[in-house]
Amino acid sequence: MSPAWQILASTDPGTVARWWLTVPEANVVLPTGRVFDVLDVPARAGIAALSRMERSGQRPGPVAISAGDRAHFFVRTRGAPADETEWWSCHLDCEPEEVADVSGLRWHCRDSYVVAPPSRYAGGNAARWIRHPASHELPDGLRLLGALADACEETG
Repeated sequence: MSPAWQILASTDPGTVARWWLTVPEANVVLPTGRVFDVLDVPARAGIAALSRMERSGQRPGPVAISAGDRAHFFVRTRGAPADETEWWSCHLDCEPEEVADVSGLRWHCRDSYVVAPPSRYAGGNAARWIRHPASHELPDGLRLLGALADACEETG
């Protein structure tokens, strides 16, 4: 609700509860790269990849569809491993070197964020969970990367 949200943000449950009671329509912004990262693809590619993963028995973890027509696959954070080739900073619009040629695939990690359900965008569209985080463990993002890259290429 504020242009200075990054400075004002809090993880204190009491503070967040007071804010939520005061402004229940406020969006939820989740910083990535601490507990989880997010693999972000166009919604059409994400739905195709999710269907393929579920048919093959792969466990994709929590997935949300943003009101901006993107699919967000929540995965364990890569953090900052000793081998820097296994980690990259997103800065909101990155593409890992291994999939640099895949249009539309973003890895939100350290220094990034996603807007999460039940947030609303201009026009009233709301983000929604299609695999709720309460019932799905966070997978390793590298295990999902191939399926998401393939779906991005196949769906254009």
